[in-house]
Order: sequence, then structure tokens, then C-alpha cells
Amino acid sequence: MVAIDIIGKKHMCLQPGVHSLHTKEFADYCKALREDGKCTFYNNLKKNDSLSFNAKATVDEIKLISPVSPEETVDISSKYEVCPYEIAMILGKESKVIITDYYYLFHPKIRESFLAKIGKQLEDAVIVVDEAHNLPKRIKSLASERLSNIAIKRSIAEADKYNRPDIAKHLTDILRIIEGYAEELEQDEAYFRQETFSDDVNAIMSYEALADVLMEVADDIREEQKFSYIGGVAAFLYAWAEDTEGFVRIFSRQPGQQEEFLSLSYRCLDPAVISGPVFQTASSSIIMSGTLTPTHMYREILGFGTNTEELTLQSPFPEDNRLNIIIPRTSTKYEHRNDYQYEEIANYVVKAVNIIPGNSAVFFPSFKLRDDVYRFMKDCNKTIFTETQGLSKQEKEQMLDNFKGYKNTGAVLLGVTSGSFGEGIDLPGDFLKGVIVVGLPLQKPDLETNALIKYYDQKFQKGWEYGYIYPGFNRTLQSAGRCIRSETDRGVIIFLDERYAWPRYKECFPETWDMKVTILFESLVRDFFGIKAPEKKKTLGDF
Repeated sequence: MVAIDIIGKKHMCLQPGVHSLHTKEFADYCKALREDGKCTFYNNLKKNDSLSFNAKATVDEIKLISPVSPEETVDISSKYEVCPYEIAMILGKESKVIITDYYYLFHPKIRESFLAKIGKQLEDAVIVVDEAHNLPKRIKSLASERLSNIAIKRSIAEADKYNRPDIAKHLTDILRIIEGYAEELEQDEAYFRQETFSDDVNAIMSYEALADVLMEVADDIREEQKFSYIGGVAAFLYAWAEDTEGFVRIFSRQPGQQEEFLSLSYRCLDPAVISGPVFQTASSSIIMSGTLTPTHMYREILGFGTNTEELTLQSPFPEDNRLNIIIPRTSTKYEHRNDYQYEEIANYVVKAVNIIPGNSAVFFPSFKLRDDVYRFMKDCNKTIFTETQGLSKQEKEQMLDNFKGYKNTGAVLLGVTSGSFGEGIDLPGDFLKGVIVVGLPLQKPDLETNALIKYYDQKFQKGWEYGYIYPGFNRTLQSAGRCIRSETDRGVIIFLDERYAWPRYKECFPETWDMKVTILFESLVRDFFGIKAPEKKKTLGDF
């Protein structure tokens, strides 16, 4: 059986220097390079109207060892100097199984092109989505567009570089419009009307004509360089002109190192706008995850029809191997945050990690809260690792390797629920014996979250749950899931926040989890690991 594993086109490209490009910039660059006949790897694919010798040799070699990883496809294609992505598409026509990223099916334009290239029909597809708890967020990100003052300034510089003063003037006018909105803004963000921006741009020149001319100029520029900032402005103008239900428009400003960051955005609230037609058209679909809770929420927000089954399976891991504790003290709610609260949190964390044998991981709602608590962890008797923002893949792996090295003596990893280690890492066996989730990762609702709550209230009468509580709680469960990764793993999971004991939050835990609510947790942890309690020091009163 032939199977192919396909990642993003940019990451399979053999052209030098493309990996630093934004995905949209790369797509425009690749298109221009192919259309102008300037990509040697693409040109080497065919001789007349048939596959070239090199392309056939590449396909045959990959089929011999199928399935192969994307990296192997790239290596073999590189040897024959042909485009790895196009080779993957050729193999896709013969494949029964295609492994790929979400956007190949859930980005409408990419899906249309992708299915056409591999000669498949969506109606014939069986779709299996892994880690499906991430799908709503990914779809919303794919469908959203943003225009910033920084991007406009770069596009003006680009117009000047290519001697297009007329385009530079139009872009400068758009920049003045954006900066004018900031002067009128009383808060850091505000909802925005489509007509306001469209009418202001129309005062410069016809909105549609401006978008078209910007895209034409961008196409010309891409013949000279790999990407065009002007093309990004044009893409936003096209998206802003759309009027689709399930989106919200927001203008915002944020402080920057050198200047304020101003942005006008068109944000998708409802992933079902994109995913619903896909799931309802496909032959059948399965979405799955270890934290797809509650299943009825995902069924509704992803647009599944009524002919849908929900199935919650028993964990294959023995429940006796996991000790779940809620410590109903402390809180990370914004109005409660102060040094007294940070010190209280630190005391509970230190007591727990000092008892747990081996390594522990502690996850916080944010880096700032983590740092505020870390100041008070002076009594921790184990080596402490602190996650930093923006870790590369190599840095993340190196940090994990160093952390694993302490499995016998014990170390503590202080991370963030939405960071590099809160999801998608495996520390099986003796590498991780305990996880502490500090607080509920519920950020203060911004305008987008408030719009989402209102939208889901109108659509499902469950705005607060679907738009705020469940997505945040899912991050809690993902972080907790780092502890038990196999049938033989044993570990302690502690949830440190008084709200975890409240009924509305406690009911979000899986039904099979035996949750012990107590502040006297130390003896429970010692008994679980078979650790003798330290002998009480005798005083004169004992004699």
C-alpha cells in the first residue's frame, strides 16, 4: 500500500533561503518562480508532457520504502534535483493513506488545489483528525487576516525601492487612516465596522481597483525578490471586503519597543464556517484526542451534522497509577494577585515537589505569574529549570534532555500551560513523576473572547462554556496529561487553585478521574510513592 506524508510546501522546498519566509510570502514567491520558469527543481519534473527520468527514479525509490517521512522525501528528491512537494503530489495520486497538516483540508483554496493535484474527491475521503482539540483554534487562525502599521510601512519602503511613487502614496494614505483610528481610540481595542475602513479607502480611490493594482504590483515585485509586503496589504483588502457570518472586526493598539503596534483585524469566531462543509461532504470523519472534552462541544462548534456519534473510551492506563489531588487554596484570579498570594502558591508548590521523588513539572497560566511565584521558591531543594518564551525546536529538545538527566536526583521544570512543554511532549517512565497545574489558564476576556461568548450564546445558548471555560480547561488537561504517558507510568497530578473544587469547574474533569480534594496532601503523596514520613524531632517536652 502506498502512503505519503506531506508537510508544508515551504518546508519541503529546496530553494535556498525560503524557510525564513512567511507562509503566504512563500506561496507568492513559489508561484512567481514556477510561472516564470525559474525553478530548476520544478522544471526537472517533466520532459515534454511526461515525467522525466529523474522524477520517475525518485517516485520509484520512494515507493520501494513507502511510507516515508517528509524528510526522506526531501532527501531523495534532492538527490535527483526535483521538487519534493511535486513528487509528494505525484505519489499522492497512488496513495491510499495521506498524512498531512490540517490546512491541506481546512483552508478552502489550498484544499481545492491539493485535491485537484492528487486527483482525489472530498466525497471519497475518510478523514481522521488527530489532536482534534487544536482544530478549532487552527481553523480560526487560518481564516483570519490582519493589517498593521508596521506592515504598511514596510510596503511603502518596498514601493519606494521599486520606484512606484503612486503606490507609495496610496499606501501612505492607508497608513494615515490607520493612525487616525488610533488617535480616536479610547481603549486598547475596539470593535470596528466594515464600512468605516472601506469608505475611508474609497476616498483614496476605488477600493476594488486599489486592491487589484496592489496585487499586480506585488506580482511584478515577486519576480525580483522572494516576497512582497504590498501583496500582504492587497490580501487583507480582499479579505476585509468579505461579509461572512461568524467573524468579528477589531482595531487594536499595543505598546512596542520603538513604536505602537496598530492593527486592523478580520477574525474568525466560528470554525464551523470552514470545517462544517468539509465534514458533511466527506465520506466519513473521525476526530479524536486525549482531551476532547466535552465531546458535544466539538461536535457543535466544528459543524458536524446530526448523524454523528460521540464516544468516550476508558483510559488504557490503570487508574491506580495516578493520584489526582485538588488543593482548594490560593487563586490566580486577577483581583487576587499579590505577593501574599504568590508566596502561598510557592509554599504549596515547594512542599509538593520536595516530596515527589524524581522530576516534577509545574505549569502556570502565564510567564509573568510564573516569575512572580518563582521569587518565593527559595526553599525548593531541587534543581529548577525555567522555560523561556520563543524556544526553537532544538532548544526545547536540549532543555528536555537536560531535565531528563535529573530523573534520579530530581529537578523541577517551571513552564506555562500554553508554552512549549504544556502539550505535545513525552516524558514516559521515570522521567516525570509529578505535575502541578497552578491556577486556571483563563485569561481576562478581551474583545474577541467577549464576541465569541456572545456568538455562541446566540447559536448554542452556551457562550460562557464554549467561548471561555471549556477551551481554558482543555489547556489544564493537556498540561496534566504530560504525567502519565504509558500503561506502566505512575505519577501525581496536583491542581492548585480553589476554583478547581467549585462544581462548575470540577465537573470538567473526566468522569473516570478520582479527584481527592484536600489541603493535607503530603501524606497522600508519600503513601502513593511508598515514602516514609520523616520522623518528628523530639523536644524536651517528649521526655
